[in-house]
Amino acid sequence: MENSVNFKNINISFTDAGKGKAVVLLHGFLEDKSIWNDFSKHLSEKFRVITIDLLGHGKTECLSYVHTMEEMAEAVHAVLKQLKVRKFYLVGHSLGGYVSLALAEIFPDNIKGLCMFHSSARADSETKQKDRDRAIKVVKQNKDLFINEAIPNLFYTKQKNYENEIQQIKKIALQTSLQGIVAALEGMKIRMDREIILNFAPYPVFYIIGKEDAILPFESLIEQAELPEKGSFLLLEDVGHVGFLEAKEETLGAITSFVARNK
Repeated sequence: MENSVNFKNINISFTDAGKGKAVVLLHGFLEDKSIWNDFSKHLSEKFRVITIDLLGHGKTECLSYVHTMEEMAEAVHAVLKQLKVRKFYLVGHSLGGYVSLALAEIFPDNIKGLCMFHSSARADSETKQKDRDRAIKVVKQNKDLFINEAIPNLFYTKQKNYENEIQQIKKIALQTSLQGIVAALEGMKIRMDREIILNFAPYPVFYIIGKEDAILPFESLIEQAELPEKGSFLLLEDVGHVGFLEAKEETLGAITSFVARNK
């Protein structure tokens, strides 16, 4: 059921379904919690599944003109506190992974397991930061143009036509406010490097990696996945940055298994 909680005078939208181990699904940049609808439907048959619209995305309002990963993490925690969920598994796609790591740093005792779904623990390089600045300029000039160019790049289309899936993500992205997009870009640009979290994670860490990811090089993600004592990864052939659509059955099965096999 969809609901909301007040956080610093704005509403954070979320859903809560099922019973058992708590699994928190966090979407990526230009997405919203609806990307997890199919995953939530299946996972909630075995677990308690919570999906949350991050700051400035979906039905969650903007908090400021820069949404830091820490602020997003605190908003997620506000939802979990309202639901009285203390221990949980985190599954974060891209931006959702950055937020998950911030949450793991601020509230380390609450984490039972972490799945980095096409996401990185590393901060933006200087080149990537400049790319973010260019993106912000384009967004401010023509938001729709930015979205129409950015979304297809998330998919690996040489083996399969993902036109329906591309349109699905575009539709969500086009509903995202200008302020929400810029605030997320600004926040990602200045986010901290959190590889140290992986080094000392006492809980299992699982990376889902697309070999054809044009956003995050798979070699870098494999290196990160091997840092935790309880680290593991799934490398997906012919998959880009959106495995929840490009390899739905495989990634859903992998997340189900990850949560089920860990206490």
